[in-house]
Amino acid sequence: MFTGIVEETGVVEGIKPSARAIQLAVRAKACARGLKIGDSLAVNGCCLTAVTIESRSKHKVIQFDLLRETWERTNLQFARIGSLVNLERPLRANGRLDGHFVTGHIDGMGRIARWERAGQDHVLDITAPAELMRYIVLKGSIAVDGISLTVAALSKKEFRIWIIPHTYEATPLRERSVGDAVNLETDVLGKYVEKFSGGRRSKTR
Repeated sequence: MFTGIVEETGVVEGIKPSARAIQLAVRAKACARGLKIGDSLAVNGCCLTAVTIESRSKHKVIQFDLLRETWERTNLQFARIGSLVNLERPLRANGRLDGHFVTGHIDGMGRIARWERAGQDHVLDITAPAELMRYIVLKGSIAVDGISLTVAALSKKEFRIWIIPHTYEATPLRERSVGDAVNLETDVLGKYVEKFSGGRRSKTR
């Protein structure tokens, strides 16, 4: 479980397809402290398992094995060596929940339709598939590339979020442009509400 509060920007060190998986290597500092093989780390909001950890002089390189389904569902498929990625360690049971509940299970990808500066902030419009838009609500939470953000406006096919200067400077969003893909995870609470309410309706028929 994560919160959508990005701790660090990592750098892609390597991408290597293999017979069983796609091997993704990411350079990290803060998020690598205390990390052990088998531990989880959110990379652009996608929960991945560390399979090897190599120490370097001032940082560590963490390798993850991605299944083909994960690769095709996320924007990690567009990453290149040198690409920046958002990193977050799992929430501790006694930790503060500063964002919202983020599982690290990506629902799908959206596309940036508008990316403009507005005063000191930035406004970002993202188009998303209909199966995701059904769970996006005005003033609700959504994870975009693992960042917990608030939905500021909503239409049938897209939603709007505002990016404050800190988020812009502290995450790879500053490198994004119109047309780029972003990972989306909708609020898990909405999915459970739909599931439970649907179950009650079916029993009353």
